[in-house]
Amino acid sequence: MNTTPTTTTLPLHPAPSQSSQRNRESRDYFTKNNTAAADPRASAEAINGPVREPAKDPAVVSDRLIVGVDFGTTFSGVAAVYTGTPDDVEIIKTWPGGNGITSDKVPTEISYDLPPGAAPGTPPTVKWGFQFKPEESRLRCIKLFLDRSQKLPFYVSPLETAAQLKKFNKTVVDAVSDYLTQIYKHTMDTLTRRYGESFMASTKVDFVLTCPAVWSDAAKNTTLQAAERAGMGAQSQIQMISEPEAAAVYTLKAIQPNHLKVGDNFIVCDGGGGTVDLIAYKIVSLNPIRVEESAVGTGGLCGSAFLNYRFEEHVKNRIGQSKFDEMKTKKGKTWQMGLRYFEEFVKRNFNEDEHQEVNVPFPGLPDDEKAGLDSGFLVMTAEQITDIFDPVVKEVCDLVQGQVDSLRAKGGVVSGIILVGGFGQSDYLYRKLKNHFTSAAPPPYSERPTNANIDLRERPSVEVMQPVYAWTAVVRGAVLRGLEGNMVISRKARMHYGTSYATVYDEEKHSVNERYWSPLWERWMVSDRMQWHIAKGEAISPLQPIAFHYTRNFRPGQSLIVKDDLIACEADEPPKAFTRDLVHVCTLTTDLSAVPRSLFTRLTTTRGVEFDNLDFTLEMIVDSAGLGFELKVDGVRYGRVDADFS
Repeated sequence: MNTTPTTTTLPLHPAPSQSSQRNRESRDYFTKNNTAAADPRASAEAINGPVREPAKDPAVVSDRLIVGVDFGTTFSGVAAVYTGTPDDVEIIKTWPGGNGITSDKVPTEISYDLPPGAAPGTPPTVKWGFQFKPEESRLRCIKLFLDRSQKLPFYVSPLETAAQLKKFNKTVVDAVSDYLTQIYKHTMDTLTRRYGESFMASTKVDFVLTCPAVWSDAAKNTTLQAAERAGMGAQSQIQMISEPEAAAVYTLKAIQPNHLKVGDNFIVCDGGGGTVDLIAYKIVSLNPIRVEESAVGTGGLCGSAFLNYRFEEHVKNRIGQSKFDEMKTKKGKTWQMGLRYFEEFVKRNFNEDEHQEVNVPFPGLPDDEKAGLDSGFLVMTAEQITDIFDPVVKEVCDLVQGQVDSLRAKGGVVSGIILVGGFGQSDYLYRKLKNHFTSAAPPPYSERPTNANIDLRERPSVEVMQPVYAWTAVVRGAVLRGLEGNMVISRKARMHYGTSYATVYDEEKHSVNERYWSPLWERWMVSDRMQWHIAKGEAISPLQPIAFHYTRNFRPGQSLIVKDDLIACEADEPPKAFTRDLVHVCTLTTDLSAVPRSLFTRLTTTRGVEFDNLDFTLEMIVDSAGLGFELKVDGVRYGRVDADFS
């Protein structure tokens, strides 16, 4: 934002006429620079529109190991594949503390501990995953704290989390990094056992990390920083893919052949523990499979963990608060057995047609006919279970219906809904969605017989699919992304992206109170106008960077390090001028000192003041991992542009 620039550069050309300026106002602007001047708001810099460059051919890479890490809210998973045997995707199933029991995922939980009498400065020991006893406290859902723009579920306490972190002088990023460090160490140890030390020493390992579809650019950047600290490689080398996109990559391959056709839309519903994410894709080609995002991703806090808490409330109401508290504190294993049965059997397999009642084991609890406790089992009717499920399932159905309505409003044909993730395994959720989207409303009554020929395409049924390995679809897709590159050829921008600028005052467009006199341009100017380079919902390809062309002027000896703010807007219609409700995405720092001096042009103003001018380009690349920036002059790249998301 250019409210009070402290520096000034000199104009390349005399000030243009107001008429010509009006024609260029949406494409040319002026921003702050680095040399003090009489008028701190006077500045000169130009961008000539957003330009799409031709698609780049992917680089050929030698054989390597690709590791996908699905860093989830409640559970995390890891998959690996060697490019020499691409069909042999290995899911890590053994974890520390698992007591020999295999699991496709590990709890996203971590805690710290210091032995009694530990000397000051002693690093705390780390527990994670399956290493906890039921009664032990631990940090849960730490991933959700990476994105401050996202709401927290009711069962996550910021105060409790902050207290646990403060006790060991840790931040959220520290905790995430420490957890990913444990994931990294265990993964590398497992792969070394699998392939041998000599193979691992000579083979490059590439990591692909997943993130929610609704993650902010700052949260994606912070997640990559934590992964870099964990040892997964340099931040610029770690790939990132959104969770539903990764699920789509895997699922499209897993469900072939099927009825999907070029031009059809399908919705991936990734039901996790805390969140449910959705993205819609349109099939561009089937051989090879290529898709493009057809609707901006959405999501909500309606994951399967909410079923756990509704189950807990149900048990509490059935047996009474005091008995429930006594069970959790004195008979922790009893509660854990009941909760585990609910998670592993009821949540995944329950359907009201087959299960008229379910007996949930609570060994050690005395019989209580009124509460429904008999021989160590709590008897639950199908109606009681549906009462637990229905409010959460309805939220998921509403989210999916929103995506369907959005696509149909634009004339799109929705052919399929693909359920993945832990909650995506639920038989009850599958049946509810199937009933919801295959029971089209009958046509309205009319005496006119022409209505008998109503066009059923106005509301065709939508097939609901539940692929094999739904729980590990995301991590399998992450591996495929690293193996085969981008299957998604374009994505929808989640927000408008732009920068602020100053321009010539126009009495027909600007308030007289906003103007200021620029001795540099010798005319009235206004600042804080917005240039929106990417529109919300616009299709963006990571293979076609958006290039912003700048002209910048420097007096002799002036610093060649320049800064610009990237600003975003979540509203459907972005404002023409900067407002406080806009989102500061990041500050871009461009170091032009690497550019050869021969590419600068020495110019002189009408007053005889000499200065250097440089034309350069900032390329913004938008992909599943977020935003990337590079500097280019005369078609030659001179390095990355640092983006500070703090």
